[in-house]
Amino acid sequence: MIQLNFDVRAPITLSRNEEEDMSADIKEWTKHQVKQWVLEIGVDAKFADILFKEDIDGGSLLLIDKRELLDLGVTFGPAKRIIHERNLLQIRKEQPTSSVNQSGRPCKPYPFQRYHDTCRYMEKSILDVTESGATDYIEPCHEYKAFIHTSDENRMNKFTTEVIRFAAACMNSRTNGTIHFGVGDKPEFTHGQVLGVDVNDKEAYANALEHAIDDYFEHKHISAAKMCIKHPRFVEVLNQDTTSSEKYVIEVDIKPDSMICKENYYHIFSVDSRKAKKKKKTKGKETDRLRAKPFFVRDGSSSRDLCANPEDIKLVQQYNKFVDNVTQLSQLRKQAEEKHLKMSKRVRHGSKLADMITGGSQSLDKSHFERYVIVTNKSHSIHLESLAFLQELNPTAVLDFDPESATNGLQCHFEEQSTVNVHSPVQYKITEAVEDTASKLKLTRNTSWVFCNGRINDDVPSDIDSWLMDKGASVRDVISFLCRKEVLPYKRYLVIFLLLSTVSEKMDPLVETFSIFWQELKGMEQILCICENEKAFTCWKDLIEVRYGINISGRCIYERFSEVNGTILSLLSENRRFNRFLPCGGGSKVLFERKVEGSLDTLDVLCVNQCEGGNEDKVLIEENFYKGGKVSWWNFHFSEQPGSTPFIKRDKFDFIVDTVLPALCSRSKACVFFNLLHVAGCGGTTLAMHILWALKERFRCAVLKDCDADLAVAADQVVKLLMHDYEEELPHIPVLLMIDDFEDMDKVSNLQQLIEKECVKKNIQSRSTQVILLNCMRSESLEETERTEETVFIGNNLSEMEQKQFEQKLVEIEKTYKNAETFYGFMIMKTNFLPEYIQGVARNTLKSFNINEKPAQLIAFLVLLNVYCKGASLSVCLCEEFLGFHPKPFCGSGRIEDGFGKFSTLITSSSVEAKVVFQGVKMINSNIASHCLQELTTTYNVTKAEMTNLLLNTDKLYECTQGKDELMQDVHYMLMNEHHLVEEEPQFSPLIQHIAKETPGLEKSVLQNAAKRFEKDAIISQLLARYYYLKKKDFKEAKDWACRAKDLSRGNARIADTAAQVIKHELKNAIANDNEVPIKPEKLNSFLKMAQSAIDAFQETQQLAKKEPNCPFNASGCLGEIQVAVIIIEILAKTPIFSLGSEGHDIMSLVLSGSKNIQEVESSDPMCERHTSYYSALRQFDSLLYKLKSRMKSQFDYLADFYVNLGSRFGMKDSYEQVARKELFRCFRQYADLFYKTDSTELLKSENTNNITQVHHARQFLVTQEADTHSGILNCLSNGIQPEIMETIAKHYDFLLRNDADLSVKDRINLIYANVVLSCIEPKSGRLKPYPKLLNLLCQVLSACSDNLALFFIAVALLWPQQPSVANCAEARSLGKCVSQLKGVCNGKGPISYFFLGKKQDYERLIHLGEIKRCVQAGQVDVASLWTNREIWKKKEVGELLCRVTGNVQGKVILADTCITDLKVEVTPLFPDQLSGKADGSKVSFFIGFSMKGPVAINIY
Repeated sequence: MIQLNFDVRAPITLSRNEEEDMSADIKEWTKHQVKQWVLEIGVDAKFADILFKEDIDGGSLLLIDKRELLDLGVTFGPAKRIIHERNLLQIRKEQPTSSVNQSGRPCKPYPFQRYHDTCRYMEKSILDVTESGATDYIEPCHEYKAFIHTSDENRMNKFTTEVIRFAAACMNSRTNGTIHFGVGDKPEFTHGQVLGVDVNDKEAYANALEHAIDDYFEHKHISAAKMCIKHPRFVEVLNQDTTSSEKYVIEVDIKPDSMICKENYYHIFSVDSRKAKKKKKTKGKETDRLRAKPFFVRDGSSSRDLCANPEDIKLVQQYNKFVDNVTQLSQLRKQAEEKHLKMSKRVRHGSKLADMITGGSQSLDKSHFERYVIVTNKSHSIHLESLAFLQELNPTAVLDFDPESATNGLQCHFEEQSTVNVHSPVQYKITEAVEDTASKLKLTRNTSWVFCNGRINDDVPSDIDSWLMDKGASVRDVISFLCRKEVLPYKRYLVIFLLLSTVSEKMDPLVETFSIFWQELKGMEQILCICENEKAFTCWKDLIEVRYGINISGRCIYERFSEVNGTILSLLSENRRFNRFLPCGGGSKVLFERKVEGSLDTLDVLCVNQCEGGNEDKVLIEENFYKGGKVSWWNFHFSEQPGSTPFIKRDKFDFIVDTVLPALCSRSKACVFFNLLHVAGCGGTTLAMHILWALKERFRCAVLKDCDADLAVAADQVVKLLMHDYEEELPHIPVLLMIDDFEDMDKVSNLQQLIEKECVKKNIQSRSTQVILLNCMRSESLEETERTEETVFIGNNLSEMEQKQFEQKLVEIEKTYKNAETFYGFMIMKTNFLPEYIQGVARNTLKSFNINEKPAQLIAFLVLLNVYCKGASLSVCLCEEFLGFHPKPFCGSGRIEDGFGKFSTLITSSSVEAKVVFQGVKMINSNIASHCLQELTTTYNVTKAEMTNLLLNTDKLYECTQGKDELMQDVHYMLMNEHHLVEEEPQFSPLIQHIAKETPGLEKSVLQNAAKRFEKDAIISQLLARYYYLKKKDFKEAKDWACRAKDLSRGNARIADTAAQVIKHELKNAIANDNEVPIKPEKLNSFLKMAQSAIDAFQETQQLAKKEPNCPFNASGCLGEIQVAVIIIEILAKTPIFSLGSEGHDIMSLVLSGSKNIQEVESSDPMCERHTSYYSALRQFDSLLYKLKSRMKSQFDYLADFYVNLGSRFGMKDSYEQVARKELFRCFRQYADLFYKTDSTELLKSENTNNITQVHHARQFLVTQEADTHSGILNCLSNGIQPEIMETIAKHYDFLLRNDADLSVKDRINLIYANVVLSCIEPKSGRLKPYPKLLNLLCQVLSACSDNLALFFIAVALLWPQQPSVANCAEARSLGKCVSQLKGVCNGKGPISYFFLGKKQDYERLIHLGEIKRCVQAGQVDVASLWTNREIWKKKEVGELLCRVTGNVQGKVILADTCITDLKVEVTPLFPDQLSGKADGSKVSFFIGFSMKGPVAINIY
């Protein structure tokens, strides 16, 4: 929102000539002068010409607005500048000249006889009271002393003399008075100008004044004088930018109370008589002159001595008259005091404050306002202790105009108690999505402290005159941002102007800030002003009224801040006032400070005294839960109170608490997890929270608030919770963290690893479990899958015991609640998830459903969202906007449930943790949502397509309001939630598939509407491209959408892959539709052209993927290129040139290998004339064809390395990878059939076959078995290869070693791999090379090769010097070099440990992964689970196979011992947390695994 600033003090400076030529009145300008002015303010000439051509003169300029300028063709920036500069000129005309060069602004003096007000003076400001005499006796008179030219020696004497003289005058005149030191007077200064003086010792002034009273006043009056003359007050003087000048104005108040002075009058000793008084004892008799005593009275602006000249008869008469009138004067003083006392009875505002700050609820716990924004100015140290209420308000933002707040002000004090995020106003400028900005600022999670007048990031503070120009615009951005409906809940937040200093200037930044809030909020209903006293209130009220013409009295409170503090704190429940505690084990507790809790903003921490002393609305909370809302801690608390039945305990509760958790606690791993899988709506989340509640004294329990939170931040905070109050010792009890609704196990594992890294970083030992993750995850299956030690399943079928508990609870509920029949969440479970009951609820509630009514549309949206996007919700603000339900900023103004009408029983509201935390509305139960969707489609003929299109096309839902971004994400998820099945391409989302099945063809309109709604979204465009090429076979449209997707997301490998897939599918479709054999030349040309484009596109995908870290789509690009190559082979096989049986087959093989060119084939073709058109087409693609075999081979090798050497977590293969490998195998078979079709075994037996031919065919055989690379050979360990084939592979490599003079290093390495793998598959095979000879060959290769990853890997495994037979090998001593080479391997996937060091000799010393899997007799899922929790290494069978190695800890690695003296090999721990807490040099033992990234230490003790 653009808002113009209409209050600027500083003038616009025009040139001298322009000021002479142009009238000060804009209305009198001609169109020529308007054009000249536009050019002068820096706007481009072309826009000045537009205004000139449109005859815009001065009068028109005053009337035009920004929108009209835009319509004329002026772009946004220049239009905004023209309007802004015009308004500045208007303001300049209306306001006086800037006061920058004046002596200062007027200000009020410090309140009389007050010492603890926050009043300060600003340098050069002018006290707006003149030096005066007595007026009404109560209003103080004033006297100013510059006090800046006084020498240090005379300073104290000058101070006391002036104070005594002024005090005596006030006491005699019976008037209150204040004398000011550090305030100038004419002629040197402006009258009343604040100067300030340096004060080194405040106490010295007080002591000097005390002694002076003793010296100057008569003995009988000393006591009265001390009561009338108040202690000196030191008022701080600020620089004009509100920073401290370290100077003070010294003030002394005089209050001659009638009860003290009575009818006395006061002479004082003169300087000489005072000396005489001191010398009286020694001198004796004194003259009358020395005994003369001055008598001062206030006479106008000065103090006059009526005894100054005893010879002056007139003066003596005045003195006598004054003394005679003292009695009358005293009476007048007394009357004035009584009158003032009656007038000064203060109005109390406590009730008004309580009402306004809570929106009428009189309780902060139940306040109408969900959020508070504080605007404040310069604080004073005396007030800080009275502002504890600020912490309780937990403000979303504080706009602080005190540049010294962080050093000695409010922010410094607040941060001691609470967590704050310090920001500068520029951070609120909208440069991206509003929700993204709010998320980065953590706006709704911790208090955002915005310094609005500098002192952050070296921003210099501004004075009042320049603030508006320097910082006004950026602060306006802050306010506009905060007031956006996407950020704070509409009408549910309160802006509090906390005036810690009196605001007396109309140009004060707070006045401008008030104006902006007033405009943004469209009134005063959401603004509350709090002042300390009536004077500050009056000042503030008058400024606002004069400036803006509004009376703010009704929205203002003036009361001492101590009273404000007490009133607000009294609005808290007892629970909110309690300290919170965390368990330490053994019944001990530790204070959980609010600041610490605030810093853990990703966690909802459960304390041991949670809910104690609370006064929450039990009825409302329990109704919400029983209807189907999410359980809260209060529900457990209420169930423990006298008269309540216990909370229903599910059957799995005791099993988890008594069996699962103790077993997890015994593991020697920093972080472990177990899964609580549950069917939606069956109480899985409730059970998980019940477990936390029951164990809150045995564990430090917490819930991860947002499943989309930054996991690294969450891990850091979990470890901080673990270590709270354990700075120098190990924690005594672990953290139990509940995770709810993670979408996949990978996120759980990622969080686990991040927590372990944090434990390592903080050197936390993992001799036992430190963190347990309770992963509460929805299961798609209604039945329990295979059970593991880490998984508990909760289905939708209650046991008899559980049903009995539900029946008992129902009896209690029906006694308490009259509307128990609407407690659907409870009743669904009580009826044991009876479908007929749920269907009846849906049918009865939706009766007479009309999709044209807004409440019906909203419930349809919620139903659709809940079915296809787990846990989706709509924000309360969004629902209110859609329904036209306008809330008021006070309690009782209406609930959102009322807007849903008869559907309100199907919804519940709760807080939603998103980028911006908000109140959301969702369906009470996923089962009810599913039946409602079925009811809508079958009974009311409202199709899923109709609902989805309505959801996409209803603009009102996507306007700026809170929760809009979350809705966009949920709708996007519904459309894009792909399911990867055992197919080449991922399927469309369930919603799209269901729409296609229910209303065939309408899925197209849904996708098109989605593209309109998400017009900048590349994924939606990609989805449409896939829809057109997969479903519609409309490849032109598919290409257009794919190109659009690429334009929207340049450099994205996945998007590029889709564009390549479009071309590939177009090619496949064209071939499928062409039934002619042989293929026609023009078709051949067309197909090869498409194939070339597809290969280029897939190669682009590969290049982009290499630039993306950890991107898996490099493999997709390689596979796509291979698939197109296979299609090319199939195309060529349909041509007459390559289709003539085995001869054509061989020719094609030679051409695609680059061994024969097209011209040679053509010249040897007896039918070349008939085939001329074919050759012509082929020649256009000769480069593509000649490199086809080599490109395919390169991609096969790459994918072999990718899939074999590197795997997913824990060495297991994911299902999508298995699908890709299946397709890769199909393509490889066609590749091998073309290029390597031979029976090498028979050829090797033949004695007549040429040796070269035998070598050639041996190599062909190895390629066909994918055994020509180390990766392919390693893969034989897991692909179920027959032992006979593996023996043949080893035999072929042995043959090559003996017969191929040019045997490469790669072949020798492969021979070593072949023997090692054969020894694992068939340990007793006769084809195994003797182990010493294998080691000898390995040593030869090592000496000849210095850079080969596969060689280093197998060398480390075979040469590990654990037995003397290996230790004697010289190359074993250089093992460290091999390990260091492996350390450099880096890839997005983790390396697999294929081998482990065993206890036996020779080949049997290597134990392969498959043997360990077989050893524990478990399937792949269980092995992954056992590997994850490290239990696999505790299995007795595994321990008997593996050799335990010792070593010493060295930082983050272990130096492993070997049987070679002085040789230690560096080993990296597989689980780094196992080294936590172990000092360098510590002796450990472990198993060794061998991976492509080097040896790893496992099961460290």
